[in-house]
Amino acid sequence: MSKAAELAALIGGQQAQGNRNLIINGAMTVDQRNSGSAVSAPHNTYTLDRLNVYQSGDGAYSVQQVSDVVPDGFANSAKIACTTADTNGFGANDYYMLTHNFEYNQTRSLEFGTSSAKQVTLSFYVRSNLTGTFSGALESGDGGRHYVFEYTINSANTFERKSITIPGDTSGTWTGTFNATGMKIRLALALGANYDGTAGTWGTDESYGSTNQTNFFSSTSNVFYITGLQLEIGGVATPFEHRSYSDELARCQRYTYIMSSSTSSATTEFINGAAYSASQVNAGIDLPVTMRATPTVTYGNDTGAYRFYRAGSNDAFDTLVNDNPTNLHLQFAGTAGLSHTSGVAGSVQLRYADGAFVKADAEL
Repeated sequence: MSKAAELAALIGGQQAQGNRNLIINGAMTVDQRNSGSAVSAPHNTYTLDRLNVYQSGDGAYSVQQVSDVVPDGFANSAKIACTTADTNGFGANDYYMLTHNFEYNQTRSLEFGTSSAKQVTLSFYVRSNLTGTFSGALESGDGGRHYVFEYTINSANTFERKSITIPGDTSGTWTGTFNATGMKIRLALALGANYDGTAGTWGTDESYGSTNQTNFFSSTSNVFYITGLQLEIGGVATPFEHRSYSDELARCQRYTYIMSSSTSSATTEFINGAAYSASQVNAGIDLPVTMRATPTVTYGNDTGAYRFYRAGSNDAFDTLVNDNPTNLHLQFAGTAGLSHTSGVAGSVQLRYADGAFVKADAEL
């Protein structure tokens, strides 16, 4: 079969199936936590939705969703900016990288760890003021298998689309729990000697990129933009699969759901509540999608952040606490500052301008 015929068959088959891109938020359109603000990136922190950063070393960087530096056909990219250089004594155990985590239920169709393992192709658009060799790795969920790859940024300050085909791994342990981590993609920014390896082969060493990796942390002038991340079955990088914002947001909300000023155009929001006692009000919301697991829920508890409205009166209160959340429903209670008749029904107002927020986190 010719390359053209192979591509046509591949595109036709995958488009018929839909959802060929295994990566969520690959176009960097969803940023529930920061709404386009630049944030520092400490170790193991999610920035834009589904984009996790790992680091160990003296350097520092920020991550930001931007709309002014994008390739044609895209509305957003992720901008990574070096804010503190790491040039003197770059340690063997230092590393800086972007990571996308996959649930096992997303990747089991790859059949890795069996004789039927499928090849996959990773593609993305990248731009930097630096040119040279960059690298990354495809990693099993348990961290026992790594495939190191390289790509070259040829022209400074120009978006280039990169494509890397990775052979299916017939070895290692790739099975797991349905909603646990099944696989990771690492995109290196700088690596010490204990975390770099040889590109183009599967191995068991803990390599997040290659020995030829450019040091992004050589200067605070360095910037790196990425968007259009796509991972698909097969040996050809097909055109990026654009999804609607509502579709992408729903996929992201399986891992993080936030009610705040960064996710709502309104300054306040009301949810149904009722007085459990004279000094406590209970309220709850049904989550828009089933979360990956029972989430960790945090609240913006600040002076006057919440109010309980009922017929003819309202009380300001400062604190929300958890009351047995599940992956389908959040239940919480308000206290401190309340005084009303037990059993009365009303509405709880989240006053975003006064610091109110509700964040449910079920990230990998």
